[in-house]
Amino acid sequence: MNLHDWIDELSDVLDVDQEMDEGLVLDLARIAAHRVERPAAPVTAYLLGYAAGASGADPEQVERLAARAQQLAEAWDRPAGAPDPDDIDDPVPDDSGVDHAGDALD
Repeated sequence: MNLHDWIDELSDVLDVDQEMDEGLVLDLARIAAHRVERPAAPVTAYLLGYAAGASGADPEQVERLAARAQQLAEAWDRPAGAPDPDDIDDPVPDDSGVDHAGDALD
């Protein structure tokens, strides 16, 4: 089974009746993975699809959305793992001596 077959089958399972340009999505994912960090690839592809679906984008609009995302990824200048510049001087409390075993997440 090749990628195009997978896309056709997955579209049927997800009840998606829309053709897609897998090359466009794969190129964008590759750029996001290399310029931002690896997990950015699927997140970027998902958000592109979400934005396209939410706006009812036609193929030309999807290309424009992808181009905007690609420009952002190509201009990304924060290496993976770099601290957020807005938080770099914030004090980090030391709670290493606190037992959080019974804490519940909100």
